[in-house]
Amino acid sequence: MGLLYKRGNIWWIKYYHNRKPIYESSKSDKKMVAKKVLEQREGEIAQGKIPGVHFEKIRFDELSEDFLRDYRINQKKSIERAEISAQHLKSSFEGMRVTEISTSKIEAYKEKRMEDEASNATINRELAALKRMFNLGAKCTPPKVDRVPHIPMLDERNIRKGFFEHPEFVAVLNALPSYVQPVVTFAYRTGWRRGEVVDLQWSQVDLEQGIVSLNPGETKNDDARTIYLDEELKVVIQKQWDLRKKRGNLCLYVFPNEAGNGKIKDFRGSWDIACKEAKVGKRIFHDLRRTAVRNLIRAGVPERVAMTISGHKTRSVLDRYNIVNAEDLKMAAVKHEEYLKGRNEKKVTKTVTVGNFGDEKGANQNGSTP
Repeated sequence: MGLLYKRGNIWWIKYYHNRKPIYESSKSDKKMVAKKVLEQREGEIAQGKIPGVHFEKIRFDELSEDFLRDYRINQKKSIERAEISAQHLKSSFEGMRVTEISTSKIEAYKEKRMEDEASNATINRELAALKRMFNLGAKCTPPKVDRVPHIPMLDERNIRKGFFEHPEFVAVLNALPSYVQPVVTFAYRTGWRRGEVVDLQWSQVDLEQGIVSLNPGETKNDDARTIYLDEELKVVIQKQWDLRKKRGNLCLYVFPNEAGNGKIKDFRGSWDIACKEAKVGKRIFHDLRRTAVRNLIRAGVPERVAMTISGHKTRSVLDRYNIVNAEDLKMAAVKHEEYLKGRNEKKVTKTVTVGNFGDEKGANQNGSTP
């Protein structure tokens, strides 16, 4: 039961929510006004709502801004992707009350984005952003939403499975500008992400030991990573060092831009031209990452070690990269045939015979087997 009482000239109300007493001012010196406020709060509690919180006043725009602010405060690396997702969501939900955003409206949004020819993976990233907005709103004090709507995701059948066979990689490599070739070679052999490669600085390289390290916070998942360079990569890194000394500008980056005085910004144009000249079709830089993981596993490197080198944390992504192609299937057929042929040719030696009445006899008296 609720209670009405006065503090000075103002009427206050007392009620219970989840067995906890809540005290609230009616902001009025009239008892009837306080009584109506109390009845409203008790009605909200009876409906399973949080009393005193007017969710209908909160709009999508506020949740979206809170979502982006969370990315900025926590300095999340994917903030650009988050901003793009928020912009697309804004096209459908801008100005809408959060209480109006239902599963049916979300389904309509998905349909609209599919008509825009957005991929399932892209739409899912946007839906994940919307869900994050609601979850942040629910965690606020006081909360800004009273529920998180059901947001069904799409099947990502359009997951990329591009990779390079070695002759294709060599053809693309030879068609690239000379300053980009070391970047591509490093990515092809390590599986590192593009940003991790172009951001690599000399302070992270130990030429004498043949070690390259990424510190915590410098990777996508914020984990530190150390790799040992193979002979080819040692040659690549040494050439970069010699070129740096020759230029005399002491650039911080291992793989500098064409002028050799700063970080590589963008080489997508050169990449697309090289892929066209090499006649390998439409490829993206990330295909090098997939290829490196596949090559490591096929070389017999344990999966856990391959994940440590490339920087993968989950097996699900690793499994997508370990792609089987026609050559793998042919090799499997050859190995299977060799195995069966070996079994057929194997001689089976009889070591035990069964005599009359089930007596077991190992050999004749002269020592020979029957």
